[in-house]
Amino acid sequence: MMESDAGLMTQSIEIYVDADACPVKDEVYRVAERHGLKVHVVSNRPIAVPREPWIERVVVGGGLDAADNWIAEHAGASDIVVTADIPLASRAIKAGAAAIAPNGKTFDEDSIGLALATRNLLHDLRGSGEITGGPRPFAARDRSEFLSALDRAIVRIRRRNEAQPPSR
Repeated sequence: MMESDAGLMTQSIEIYVDADACPVKDEVYRVAERHGLKVHVVSNRPIAVPREPWIERVVVGGGLDAADNWIAEHAGASDIVVTADIPLASRAIKAGAAAIAPNGKTFDEDSIGLALATRNLLHDLRGSGEITGGPRPFAARDRSEFLSALDRAIVRIRRRNEAQPPSR
């Protein structure tokens, strides 16, 4: 929570990055700095992050889904989760957070069910020996789409927070 100009408490936005294979960490840092947001860079192993007071590096260890679990336990209704992991995006949405993939695809309550079903189908096909191809290579257009989606999410959350009665 942070104090607004009127002295009332407003919900601050925090960004949680599923960081081990995230290609847009630098973009997150630039946008977060411009908007004055806190960033949690969550990974299973130590990774380099800028030394800024608004960036927190969280190393959770190598357990299965440890980074996902940490993010899901901490992200809330005024937060943004950056992840390509569909099950984590689903958990974030259930917590009320915005979920954005590094390619700019946004997930919401309407789209996450189909995304989970598609992911599970492809997982089952790969498990049975089918060749499913995999995701397309990350491109400059994806980076641009991500930046636009992140800015839109921040504006949407700020507007929603301003429209809600403030807590004291």
